[in-house]
Amino acid sequence: MKSKWAFSGRYQGYSFQSFQKDLISGIVVGIIAIPLGMAFAIASGVKPEYGIYTTIIAGILISLFGGSKYQIGGPTGAFIPILFGIVVTYGFENLLIAGFMAGVILLLMGIFRLGSLIKFIPRPVTIGFTSGIAVIIFVGQIPNFLGLEKVQKHELFLDNMREIVLHFNQINSYSLLTAIICLVVLLLTPKFFPKVPGSLIAILISTGIATILYPTQVATIGSTFGDIPSKLPSLQFPEISIERIIQLIQPAFVIAMLGAIESLLSAVVADGMTNSKHNSNRELVGQGIANMITPLFGGIPATGAIARTATNIKTGAVSPFSGIIHGVVVLLVLLLFAPHASKIPLASMAPIIMLVAWNMSERRVFYHVLKTKTEDSLVLVVTFLLTVFINLTVAVQVGLILAVILFTKRMSDIIVTEKALPNPETKHAKMDSRVVTDSHDCPQISIYNVEGPLFFGAALSFEQQIMKSINYKPKVLLLRLGRVPFMDTTGEARLSSIVQDFSKNGIVLISGIKPQPKSVLIKTGLYELIGEEHFFEHTGDAINYALSQISHNKCLGCRHFAFKECQTLSRIEEKKVKQRSISLS
Repeated sequence: MKSKWAFSGRYQGYSFQSFQKDLISGIVVGIIAIPLGMAFAIASGVKPEYGIYTTIIAGILISLFGGSKYQIGGPTGAFIPILFGIVVTYGFENLLIAGFMAGVILLLMGIFRLGSLIKFIPRPVTIGFTSGIAVIIFVGQIPNFLGLEKVQKHELFLDNMREIVLHFNQINSYSLLTAIICLVVLLLTPKFFPKVPGSLIAILISTGIATILYPTQVATIGSTFGDIPSKLPSLQFPEISIERIIQLIQPAFVIAMLGAIESLLSAVVADGMTNSKHNSNRELVGQGIANMITPLFGGIPATGAIARTATNIKTGAVSPFSGIIHGVVVLLVLLLFAPHASKIPLASMAPIIMLVAWNMSERRVFYHVLKTKTEDSLVLVVTFLLTVFINLTVAVQVGLILAVILFTKRMSDIIVTEKALPNPETKHAKMDSRVVTDSHDCPQISIYNVEGPLFFGAALSFEQQIMKSINYKPKVLLLRLGRVPFMDTTGEARLSSIVQDFSKNGIVLISGIKPQPKSVLIKTGLYELIGEEHFFEHTGDAINYALSQISHNKCLGCRHFAFKECQTLSRIEEKKVKQRSISLS
């Protein structure tokens, strides 16, 4: 039996020519991933080799088990503030445990098919925290860019800014020169050599200049972190206890959520570039497996990398083999050239991370949403500021709550409850609220158009509008619910209150009800209370039934003529009265 999880479908029609394309893409992306992996690890507060281990192991596993043919996994800039905060607060060993727990969460999300839920996170929230993360990353690299020494790193943004200001007079001109050379090469390489990995060229040139001209004047990876070992670490299982699980569940959940968002967003970008379709649940399973195994080798949390995935596609990748090859390339570089990486100046790494932060800042989209001056602008700004000045966990929680509150308010404003009558001037005498006036309204039948979702945010307004305008107690209340797409139990409770109050002296009719609201009424018993005979598919049928239920004596002399039958009813009643008076005389 062929499962949708089987590998065969991803390699259907695979050929030697396909392998050649994957080989080229894997080599290119692998070369690009090496400096980024080290840079992201350093910025996260751990040794650079841990970034390389992550690139190798997570990169291979995400390609093997993930749900996108083109996804390139590894350490990413989005994780930097979170991982650094965990290292500062809990230590490196607990970071590995939190990463493992995040992998378990991601795996369970994929198994229980929760991949589609990520799309419900509002765009202003994701833009807000992504832009906030970009600011934190950018500012965090200023000390290395300027060569500032003895700058203590803190979890809070303002504390880090204070450190930079206090040490600003200690700028190392050699580090600044190295960083500027690296930045210039980074910016110029895509313009003149678009197919060459700019980050690698920038590091090679700036490192070469620094090594030849002023080898002892700048801080390097080796002088700061020690030499990078030219081998993978041995497999080690961290000591996990109930106390540690309880302690680390919140940071693990944050890692998992951000990892899910980043990986699925990257997969969507890949779909758009290749006209393909990823499997979101399988992607989460792949991310989960990678993040469970990577910490066992000292690797940090990983996710889908948008820029590397896009490069993978642009260089001709046709299958997940390119991602596996990219991991193997990084492994070979580690085994063969690790000692040389120790000579890379920290000032050469800073511009690379800064450029990543600049590219991930979503500045154009940020400005576009801000320019709208809507509720989304407020959610965006609040999420951004809380990400920068507090932390990502608080920012996302508050951003989501604020977005839900504002959404609820918008939805409650959408609900419309208006009195309506047939408009004789329109074709088929359509129901129209504009024709209802003090002199044109039926005293015995009240008809209401209800439009919008009838849920907790709008239910009270709906009930008050109905109860306020039927205080004269008509005989029949007809609710047109054809434009109510959704009803929750709060909406049902308010409708039930109206029915129970009105049924004491009259009857309630409902026309055009949709399947979901009808299902709710059936489950709660309100459908049976109203009576199946009082539900109509068409308003016209409901009006005919209503006219048969009213007191025709009250039609005597009525000049409202709300319905086409009113004139006839009024004349019939007048004739009956005259006949009764004649017979009495």
